[in-house]
Amino acid sequence: MKGLHVRDGRRADAGGIEEVTLAAYQQYAAVMPPALWNGYRQNIVSTLAAAPPGTQVVAEEDGRIVGSVLLYPPGTEIVRPGGGPMTLAYPEVRLLAVAPPARGQGIGALLMDECVRRARKSGVKALTLHTTDMMQAAMRLYERMGFRRLPELDFEPAPAVTVKGYRLALGLADAEP
Repeated sequence: MKGLHVRDGRRADAGGIEEVTLAAYQQYAAVMPPALWNGYRQNIVSTLAAAPPGTQVVAEEDGRIVGSVLLYPPGTEIVRPGGGPMTLAYPEVRLLAVAPPARGQGIGALLMDECVRRARKSGVKALTLHTTDMMQAAMRLYERMGFRRLPELDFEPAPAVTVKGYRLALGLADAEP
């Protein structure tokens, strides 16, 4: 991982971020019905295009983007796929992605550690995220980091598809329900 560093995303990174994210999520096309995958892919593209400045974090290696994540601040209103708007009570991690050839090098953990560091620095009590059962590697990472399932944060973007909510307490007892 020589030459690897994490930094804020820049406008010029938009194409690289989209490319890495779509490549990382492409594996789910094989396990989702085509209509659901097409909707999910479009949601990824539109979410990345609409990401406010300061919410994109990238892992860069030798001038190439090899991973990215969005970190929304509390108070951000997002639209849940298949659902209505939701105002974030805590910072929220979205669309963690590592380029398939760069997987297994700790880049996802590095990006998540940066999200935790930024959330702690901002003084919030917790950090949240959503994921699904098809994202087993991501779920293992989140659980190793101490994220805990919170079913009350779950939502269903499509019949029989549950997007599971997780929260990481950031050292304050009242961050857990």
